[in-house]
Amino acid sequence: MLDEKTISIVQSTAPVLKEHSKEIGERFYKLLFEKAPDLYNIFNQTNQKRGLQQEALGYAVYAAGEHITNLDAIKPVIERIAQKHRAIGIKAEQYPVVGETLLQAVKDVLGDTATDEIIDAWGKAYGYIADAFINLEKKLYEETEHQPGGWKGYRDFYVDKKVKESEDVTSFYLKPKDEKVIAAHKPGQYLTIKAEIPGEKYTHIRHYSLSESPGKDYYRISVKREEHQNTPEGMISNYLHIQIQNGDTLPFSAPAGDFVLDNNSTPVILISGGIGITPVISMLNAVVSEQPNRQVTFIHAARNSQYHPFKDDVKKLENNHKNLKSFVCYDSPTTEDKQEGNFDKEGYIDLDFLKSSVSTRDADFYLCGSVPFMEAIIKSLKEWGIPTEHIHYESFSPVAILGKE
Repeated sequence: MLDEKTISIVQSTAPVLKEHSKEIGERFYKLLFEKAPDLYNIFNQTNQKRGLQQEALGYAVYAAGEHITNLDAIKPVIERIAQKHRAIGIKAEQYPVVGETLLQAVKDVLGDTATDEIIDAWGKAYGYIADAFINLEKKLYEETEHQPGGWKGYRDFYVDKKVKESEDVTSFYLKPKDEKVIAAHKPGQYLTIKAEIPGEKYTHIRHYSLSESPGKDYYRISVKREEHQNTPEGMISNYLHIQIQNGDTLPFSAPAGDFVLDNNSTPVILISGGIGITPVISMLNAVVSEQPNRQVTFIHAARNSQYHPFKDDVKKLENNHKNLKSFVCYDSPTTEDKQEGNFDKEGYIDLDFLKSSVSTRDADFYLCGSVPFMEAIIKSLKEWGIPTEHIHYESFSPVAILGKE
């Protein structure tokens, strides 16, 4: 346990780190890739270039420092990071170089303000926090490897088939090349791919939500193709859409993620925007097949019907399951959409629409979409008086960004 003096220094200086969180994050990654270039393969370079990873790191450091005496207060953040670390293969022996680099980044950004006493205190705090992560991740590695159908590291899967779900989304049905049993996933979890693209110096790691319910002999991921394939944002999605064909092999780590559906009888509200539909469609499929008496409301926002994956699948489920009601918002409906009336609201999901669509506030809300989408929905739910503990989300952005103050 940390001594009182160390705790006092860390908590009193945490606000300073928060103020300079972005600069610290930027300096950290620059130094880290110089010291340990092999780690470049582990981090999402799209988020690096957009500055999201740097900001998330800085915020996470500040949050850990602020709650150093009670890490349970930020348990959701810790668990989410640990899940991602397990998925991409972070090792215990990598923590020392990360800690050393982080302290150097703090010193470089804060200058003389970061006295030896402050750096020493944060060094002790980092060691304490790192041990918490290492122990949790060790448990996750063991559970993942030893579960039925589980595995360690990356396992080869071949593409059994590709299915176009909308104008920019394609599903990939994946089966294990070794033809052995695969681990069951929880609705809402993701697979992690290690993509080796011809001509690229580095490998690229990405997380893709599982879009099918558990219990199958295959996995399904549904990938949105970004418009510009020569940008970091579009490199992997276009590689999958254009170059990967039926029969091709791809390496994936075992299912991971803490954004999972609770298996209780409480009514559930699933709200998604754009490609955020992927984890919640898995949840929806699981509920209607395994809990026919559980009330479920499914709300999706898309540009229009051309960019609305699983539209027909959801409508079919609604016709066959009395416990499901679904609603659609299009912000740019086509002329055909307007003529057919195949959406419920033109524009965005707002509080009035939520109130008119959701029959009870006594429910669990699961949300997934872009950061602005998520922030708007969470704000509406809080205005409506929905307790924070009933709001669960996956933002497809680095952990700790959403909802920070």
